[in-house]
This record gives sequence, structure tokens and C-alpha cells, in this order.
Amino acid sequence: MDDLGERSVVRGALLRLRRTSGVPVAFGGLVAPRGMRLTEFSGTTTGGLRDLLVTAGNGLGGRVLARAGAESVADYASDPRITHEYDRPVLDEGLRAVAAVPAVVGGVALAVLYGGIREPLALGPRVLAAMSAAAADVATELAVRREVERRLRTLETAAITRAARELPSAPEWDEVRAAHAELRAISREVADPGLRRRLLDVSERLTAGDTATEAPGGVRLSERELDVVALVALGCTNAEVARRLEVGAETVKSYLRGAMRKLGTHTRTATVVAARRAGLLP
Repeated sequence: MDDLGERSVVRGALLRLRRTSGVPVAFGGLVAPRGMRLTEFSGTTTGGLRDLLVTAGNGLGGRVLARAGAESVADYASDPRITHEYDRPVLDEGLRAVAAVPAVVGGVALAVLYGGIREPLALGPRVLAAMSAAAADVATELAVRREVERRLRTLETAAITRAARELPSAPEWDEVRAAHAELRAISREVADPGLRRRLLDVSERLTAGDTATEAPGGVRLSERELDVVALVALGCTNAEVARRLEVGAETVKSYLRGAMRKLGTHTRTATVVAARRAGLLP
């Protein structure tokens, strides 16, 4: 798992959170088996909170971890609902009113975002709504990244076994082909250039040709033509391909016609077969 990439997701959310909510201080971190470590900060003036490990049930963040739900206090130092193991770094930062919101996927907190002010005043609904929206964005992005990582591991394993001439069984190869098509589609939307390059590198390693888009016989498909053919190979209709690639149905037809012309085929099935024989698909 790419912790640096996931930390950048949290960091970006904190910057947006300060802009949308108006809170002067925002911080947070990813949840791990031992607890949640504070690693990302925006607007802090001391280093006391840095790398603090917050465990379930302890402090405001610990309540959030235990409940997988948002919590807020109007005065951190005196609120009787929380334990006070972390008072020193929180109060050294001058924070009084603090809210914490988890980024939850499937009932499990993957990260926690905090927002705080240096006055003992209850944070209003606008601030809490902005924090909830930021946490929801983080949850979505982390869930996507982790699913991409899971599928990448499947593809990388398949690429290694293919290189060793130990091809997976038919059901396993069907899963590889499905992951290959989905991740090619996802790679067009990935903002992280390192992750995008890794997706395309694995794609290339799974095909018989020198690249994912050029066959040994010289047939060359565009990236989008290959994306369309890969999804057609999974049995997707044009409408389904359009939805997954976020393009129009007519655009899909155009790409498919282009692929057919280059491969010398006239049907969807023949196009998939020709693409596989040419080494354009796994």
C-alpha cells in the first residue's frame, strides 16, 4: 500500500477543508491496526501533535475511532466526555474547540480529519458539514486507491507467472482480464503519475506484444480503442463501455469501428479474438 500517496490524499483534504470551513487549524492521519497517527497538518504553529498515536477510546479522536462517527467538543480541556491523555499537545497548540470526523468505508474508519479553533466556542453546522464532506471525499479516494492496489497486485502476480510460462487457470485468467480492462479505464482518470505509469506498465507486461497498443504484426490501436476492446472482451455492451469510460455511446462505436478496421474484423467477437492473437489483450 502506498502510504505516501494516501497521506497526500489526507493532506489535500485538509487544505480544502480550511478553505471551505474557515477553521484556522486542520490536521489528521491514516488509521492503522495500532491506531491513528497524526501526520498531516495545516495551520499548526507547534510540532507537539506531530506523529502522535491516537488509540481507540482515548481522547476525541479515540472516540471517533471507537464509534466510526463524528465528534466535537466546545472546550477540549474541560469536556467530560473524553479522556485527556492528549491534553498537553492539543493545549500547547492553543486549540479549544475541536471536531473530528472519520473517513469511513464499509463501517471502518480509514482516516480521521480534525478541525479546530483557538476559542472555547461550539463549532457550527457549516463547519461540521464541510468537515463531513471532506471526510467523504477522502473515504471515496482511499477506497478507490486500495481497490486499484488490490487489482494491481493480482495483475502483477499474473505478469510474473506469465513471464515464467506458468499461466493461471482459466477462472483466474478471467479475473486477470477483468482487472486489466478495469484498470486501463481507471488509469485515464488517475491524477498520480506514478500510479498511472505503474498501471500501464503492468498492462504491457500482460500482453504478448512489445507494448500494450502495438502488435508484433504492426497493427496499432489507440489507447482508447484498446480500452474499448478490453471492455468488450468482458461482454460489456456499448452502453456499459460508455458508462465505465465516461464517454458517449457514439464515441464508443467510433472507437470500436476504428479497432475493427485496423484488425480487419467485422464482429465484436472476432475483434476480441484478433486483439488477443495480436498480443493486444491478455
